[in-house]
Amino acid sequence: SSDLRRFEERSLRAYQQGHIGGFLHLYIGQEAVAVGSVSVMSEDDHVITAYRDHGHALAVGMNMDECMAELFGKSTGCSKGKGGSMHFFAPDKNFWGGHGIVGGQTPLGLGIAYALKAKGIAGACLCFLGDGATNQGPFYESLNLASLWNLPVIYVIENNGYSMGTAEARHSAGEPLARRGDPFEVNWSVHQGHDLYEVRACIHDALQLARESSRPSVLEIVTYRYRGHSVADPDQTYRSKEEIEEYKRNKDPINLYRDKLIARG
Repeated sequence: SSDLRRFEERSLRAYQQGHIGGFLHLYIGQEAVAVGSVSVMSEDDHVITAYRDHGHALAVGMNMDECMAELFGKSTGCSKGKGGSMHFFAPDKNFWGGHGIVGGQTPLGLGIAYALKAKGIAGACLCFLGDGATNQGPFYESLNLASLWNLPVIYVIENNGYSMGTAEARHSAGEPLARRGDPFEVNWSVHQGHDLYEVRACIHDALQLARESSRPSVLEIVTYRYRGHSVADPDQTYRSKEEIEEYKRNKDPINLYRDKLIARG
């Protein structure tokens, strides 16, 4: 987790120095979600995510050099420098990207799950999306087919409270967001993303359901990002400094994990 954060802080600095162009969506504050999820995966499980993808990429074991080179637009980058921040890929690690289209990864995750089932592989696909993406049509189409065809896909909503600069209460009707699995008879639950152990437990259970019963899940993991939507985002205009500081003080995933390790000797 702390490696992830160091990578993100370093990339922010490089962006501010003008070495990185395009978008840069940082994962600082959400580290326990990607790390906890990936830590319980088996070799037959797959990951696909949206554009805030650095955390997932490093968690699955991508090399920092190939990722940083990609940010710098170098040919030694994981996507030959042509993808940038939003398009990290590592097919050899069952990591199918970074996708820039909001919600566009949700039917792709469904397709990966379909392929696993068709090939008789007892694996699952973890498909990550943000709270803002829950309002995209393809997500509902995917939920419908996932349930109808009994596909081993797990939709993980990383709810960091904001769709770009719009607070959840202003962009989505009905709470919690995970309840949207209900009409499609998809299992759903809500969890706290600052606790690495809680993330591990809920992902573990959903993976088990996917592998053993080939049933989909929607997991809403409540988390928080310290930085703006992207580095270009005038962060202070839609949320208070106090809100950010309060989370850092009481819910920082790295500090909480460290405290737990110390408590356990």
